Amino acid sequence: MCQKLINKYNVAGPRYTSYPTVPYWNAETFSLQQWKQVLKQSVDESNTEEGISLYIHLPFCESLCTFCGCHKRITKRHEVELPYIKAVLKEWQLYRDLLVTKPKIKELHLGGGTPTFFSPENLKLLITELLRVSDVAEDYEFSFEGHPNNTTKEHLQTLYDLGFRRVSFGVQDYNLVVQKAINRIQPFENVKHATETARAIGFTSVGHDIIFGLPFQTEADVIETIQKTEALMPDRIAFYSYAHVPWIKGNGQRGFNDKDLPSAESKRKQYETGKSLLEKVGYTEIGMDHFALKTDGLYKAMQNKTMHRNFMGYTASKTQAMIGLGVSSISDSWYGFAQNVKSIEEYYNLIENNIIPVYRGHILSEEDLKVRKHILNLMCHFKTSWVQPDMMFNELPDVIIKLKELEQDGLIEFEKKQLIVTKKGKPFIRNICMAFDLLLQRKKPNTQLFSMTI
Repeated sequence: MCQKLINKYNVAGPRYTSYPTVPYWNAETFSLQQWKQVLKQSVDESNTEEGISLYIHLPFCESLCTFCGCHKRITKRHEVELPYIKAVLKEWQLYRDLLVTKPKIKELHLGGGTPTFFSPENLKLLITELLRVSDVAEDYEFSFEGHPNNTTKEHLQTLYDLGFRRVSFGVQDYNLVVQKAINRIQPFENVKHATETARAIGFTSVGHDIIFGLPFQTEADVIETIQKTEALMPDRIAFYSYAHVPWIKGNGQRGFNDKDLPSAESKRKQYETGKSLLEKVGYTEIGMDHFALKTDGLYKAMQNKTMHRNFMGYTASKTQAMIGLGVSSISDSWYGFAQNVKSIEEYYNLIENNIIPVYRGHILSEEDLKVRKHILNLMCHFKTSWVQPDMMFNELPDVIIKLKELEQDGLIEFEKKQLIVTKKGKPFIRNICMAFDLLLQRKKPNTQLFSMTI
């Protein structure tokens, strides 16, 4: 990749798991009542045919991984499991009381934190009780994030028996120096055992998460990690840049110094090298930072143009409504977003008082919805168009003018009323989306809110 382009486009920018992005939500005018209205509207429109998605945040971890930007609570006290599960089930009850129709679950994902912090018995209790009061779509997909060090055969068998067929394991990097820096000591043997056990039980999609740009990480480390990954051939791989945002995440990302991080040029070389190795052994690049074998559902979704992107990342199908349960979870009704409180104690208090524990959100305007469609098209399919009137908005001519510079740099091409991202432009997809981000342009932040794009 051209160093001149890296220098030019390596700026702070969103990853666009939503539009508007969280820092630009209209939190001042948002209300819980508004959220309830737009969620009911969305479920009424889509539940019967499409179903809904559920994301459940399980925040507990036994130790702090210093690369992690997720919301978590560090503890070794496993007696916290049952009270938390009861609170999540109570929150689901509050949502079911709100909805007119019985919810039909199409996608269910357990994230964290460390979902496998919870015992198999408690996970079974959680899922069994959720499903007992819900319908399940015929083409459902249940998935969870597993820590290779503590995901047991019992975890995998229990969740398989409940309908889970997809699991992703956090690998990050196999070099011990890097692992010590991010406080994630995890031998290859543990990942191998978890992967092979999942496949033996019957999981049809096993994913690995690999990060580049970590402290002390070199191109050689990335090569070694991907060579070891090749030995296991996971069905899909998330290969993404470390998001260094200690000013947001506090001391959790201060287990090392900024000087220990690779330069932007080194990071990009790590990615290009990793991408080349993955493609050589049969992986196809999917959207941004994701790779899949041609047998995996995510690849098929890309081919069928049904792939979607939300707060869970890339998913093989779209549901109009996604309800997030648990602390810090974010829900999406298509017409609005809502985030739960981040304090476990506050979460418990609101649930106990029969209040849906939302503390901020955003109701999308007509302009927001149109821009959101363009950004989703770019993130999922590397192209978008404004042939149809419902894709036009007042400032689109100004956006096109901003895009001309990207066109001159060979990152995009225009074809009538269509924008196509070139192969050269795919690594800069966040920058291309930023040209459409009207709120980012209108409200330039005084401080850095996002990680760097390269």
